[in-house]
Amino acid sequence: MDVLAYLIPISLFLGGLGLAAFLWTLRTRQYDDPEGDARRILRTDYDDRPKQD
Repeated sequence: MDVLAYLIPISLFLGGLGLAAFLWTLRTRQYDDPEGDARRILRTDYDDRPKQD
């Protein structure tokens, strides 16, 4: 039971750290590109194809 005195604060700290990182990604607008996502799905000219000579 003594180990819970260490594990609970550590888990709360890590959870808060993850939440802070997620909120930072929302503020820096890293998820706002719906037009680019739509165009990438329909794209057919990929650069990773082997070149034919």
